[in-house]
Amino acid sequence: MASEPFDKRSGWIWYDGAFVPWSDAQVHVLTHGLHYGSSVFEGERAYGGEIFKLDEHTARLKESARLLDFEIPYSEAEINAACRELLVKQKLTNAYLRPVAWRGSDMMGVSAQHNTIHLAIAAWEWPSYFDPAERLKGIRIGEAKYRRPDPQTAPSTSKAAGLYMICTISKHAAEREGYSDAMMLDWRGRVAECTGANIFFVKDGVIHTPEADAFLNGITRQTVIELAKRRGFTVIERAIMPEELPDFDECFITGTAAEVTPVSEIAGRHYQPGPVTRTLMEDYMAEVQPKKAAA
Repeated sequence: MASEPFDKRSGWIWYDGAFVPWSDAQVHVLTHGLHYGSSVFEGERAYGGEIFKLDEHTARLKESARLLDFEIPYSEAEINAACRELLVKQKLTNAYLRPVAWRGSDMMGVSAQHNTIHLAIAAWEWPSYFDPAERLKGIRIGEAKYRRPDPQTAPSTSKAAGLYMICTISKHAAEREGYSDAMMLDWRGRVAECTGANIFFVKDGVIHTPEADAFLNGITRQTVIELAKRRGFTVIERAIMPEELPDFDECFITGTAAEVTPVSEIAGRHYQPGPVTRTLMEDYMAEVQPKKAAA
């Protein structure tokens, strides 16, 4: 599947209120979202035919657009219905969904207040974000050159396409060095997140994770914190400095695509996927399965 370009695949994409053939879901080269980053998106997973935390993802999509100063012309209920209908039309039960909204090509320039706002939703099979064998033993992570920006310089709580530019650069650099991903610091030099996932550490059975004040507070992150507390684990959200990294026993990352993935190394600092990580991996996979209605 990795060798098949996304624009050459078959199926259907929900585009501005209608299902269109996959290859027909196109935008013009002078689309504002392409030139100026005026685009927001979501990453969602369906398990057993149900989209996990769809309401939360759709609400965040709408809020992300608001933070970028545009309004998606569909209600949350309409977007949810479109996601569910697309999953059925694509004949998928376990899948990844990508809603994306952007400013169109009506005007070209920094100012584009009257541009049409478009919304598209795609769905496809996407098993594990990382190599399955590597994931079980823990992925290796490098350190990113670029840092997450000060919230006073960018809408850091928005899942905006433009905020992922430095993530792509950082992940490419890490992969060239033999790593699977890169850990990013925030503008203050504190540990923030990876290029597309939040990060957690474990010391003496206590879970530590960076406070989400300069990066996206992931829906998977919030779910895992809830699961950990349900298990009786102590979870501390705080500032974590790079010099603390050798002191931790376990490390794992979380995200819709990554789910819960153990980490075995961060740029020479080594961790052992342990009981806390394994428990949360199992609990998360149980949590995302469709719940049968009570009799």
